[in-house]
Amino acid sequence: MKSSAAVKALGALAQERRLAIFRLLVQQGPEGLTPGAIADKLGLAAPTLSFHLKELSNAGLITFTQEGRFIVYAADFTATRELVEFLYHNCCGVGVEGCGPECVPSINLKVARSKAKALRSKK
Repeated sequence: MKSSAAVKALGALAQERRLAIFRLLVQQGPEGLTPGAIADKLGLAAPTLSFHLKELSNAGLITFTQEGRFIVYAADFTATRELVEFLYHNCCGVGVEGCGPECVPSINLKVARSKAKALRSKK
């Protein structure tokens, strides 16, 4: 990830409502949500939500797909991972691999992957 893309993504997240939308979409997983569901869960008006979705999309943090007559928004997990990796790139001067446990994110990727796999198999 280039610095300019990281700045754009971090700038998009540096707003309370956009951060809430992004976190909701991350929580929802790859299935995503329709704008109506996002608006209901966060209590946002349609025009406000539309503006924030556009900003997150332009920053490359979320994607959208047309499903019939509905649009479904989802977090772009690849872009999110790239942003986190960019932030940790030279952690402790050697990269994440050389860091102690205090520097490594507390998310247990093995557990997260197994949960994601279980969710996909239920479909």
